[in-house]
Amino acid sequence: MQEANRLKRLPLYLFTIIDELKKRARERGVDVIDFGMGSPDKPAPAHVVEKLCEAARVTENHRYSRPDGEVERRLREAIAHWYKGRFGVTLDPQTEVLPLIGSKEGIAHLSLAYLNNDDIALVPSPAYPVHFNGVIMAGGILYNIPITPEKGFLPDLESIPKEVVKMAKLMFLSYPHNPTGAVCDIHFFERVVKWAEGKNIIVAHDLTYSDIVFDGYKAPSFLQVKGSRELGIEFHTLSKSYNMAGWRIGFVVGNAQILKTLSKTKSYVDFGIFRAVQEAATAALEGPQDCVTDMVKLYKERRDALVDGLNAIGWKTAKPKATFYVWTKIPPKYSALTALEFATLLVDEIGVAVAPGTGFGDYGEGWVRFALVEDTQRIKAAIGKIKRLLEEPA
Repeated sequence: MQEANRLKRLPLYLFTIIDELKKRARERGVDVIDFGMGSPDKPAPAHVVEKLCEAARVTENHRYSRPDGEVERRLREAIAHWYKGRFGVTLDPQTEVLPLIGSKEGIAHLSLAYLNNDDIALVPSPAYPVHFNGVIMAGGILYNIPITPEKGFLPDLESIPKEVVKMAKLMFLSYPHNPTGAVCDIHFFERVVKWAEGKNIIVAHDLTYSDIVFDGYKAPSFLQVKGSRELGIEFHTLSKSYNMAGWRIGFVVGNAQILKTLSKTKSYVDFGIFRAVQEAATAALEGPQDCVTDMVKLYKERRDALVDGLNAIGWKTAKPKATFYVWTKIPPKYSALTALEFATLLVDEIGVAVAPGTGFGDYGEGWVRFALVEDTQRIKAAIGKIKRLLEEPA
């Protein structure tokens, strides 16, 4: 039985390969120190879990979610209130807020909602995989915009050929950036809005990591820029800020017409979010935020332990100002290897798992990503293992 051609167009999902390598290593008795997937290792806040349990006991919450329900209204209002407090952005909860079954789902469905077979989507590379995989799944044409450390991993929009811009319908951005950890200021978003005006291109900004910031940096919202709401939307999630990755709850805000079309698309393929999860999400957004502050402090400790440790053993690595990722070039000793080959070597030889850069697109070749989801002691243990590998004769 032949799978659809759109699936054949998708790039190899390298995380599946790494998962298989980890499985084989564990079967050999290896204690794998796993920096591969960005899945938070700490639990959701206690008050959020309590709310979930309480709401799960309400019989009405086990029925299908409905857009005009009280639970749904309160979540949309909580999202709007959170945005106002966090970014000073005023949103209409009814028309400019749309809850999602995780931001990944919404990002994928946005491409499905808007791309025809001859429409182009502009995606910086490397990128969070659903930014480009969603385009391919929807049958659109992917145009990669290379982003490099020399330009702060920011896309050079003026470098995009005019004929490509004419056919483009969507552009994805994401700062703080996964996988590179790069950040931007509000002036970058101002340049994006100025560039996009009059081009009929939807700007979709993924703001997943706005809360995970270090060293005094504060992440701006794309919607803080005048004119941004006429052409764009912004995705967010509770997966990272509140350790609710497995709960599958996120949201998108911004242009009402775009959200209406996205909501229409979703209505054909899902029945909404479990209402108990919506109640818990409201509790997370409206409740005490010290849990977020404590989590960021923990990620900073891990970031410092990993980056300082890598630099101390000769693996030159920059310290990111945001996200819980460390993006670094393959060390010179192994620069002849591809990212996948090097990631395979780390698992097979020393039981350390990282994500190969090519899992995030063609322009991730030569790099690997560490996710800060192991505790400090295990990070230090990994540094010791890597040090021995780097010191071994070639």
